[in-house]
Amino acid sequence: MLPYSRTTKPLARELRKNQTGAEELLWYRIRRKQILGVQFNRQRPIEGYIVDFYGVQAKLVIELDGSQHDESDAIAYDFERTKVIQFANSQVFENLNGVVSVILKEVEIRV
Repeated sequence: MLPYSRTTKPLARELRKNQTGAEELLWYRIRRKQILGVQFNRQRPIEGYIVDFYGVQAKLVIELDGSQHDESDAIAYDFERTKVIQFANSQVFENLNGVVSVILKEVEIRV
């Protein structure tokens, strides 16, 4: 498991209360272990970052890209043995089933 960052916990809590529309839509499809029994957390503080979603057993980070993710520094970070997959918000709105299918395939590989 990746290190949990307590310093970003209050911000993560606030972000969970104020999800974007894309985050809320995807959350309803991956929460409650709907993807092969893997527990996903939303707005998870990890190593000084707050990731949109984190699948614990699969060590999978899912980021939904708004404009804050366009900077190279935000895209460049990677966690040891952790896969980061990114989707544009528009992908979630226009092809939610396709996004969930990609997540499912990645989880199948990793668990």
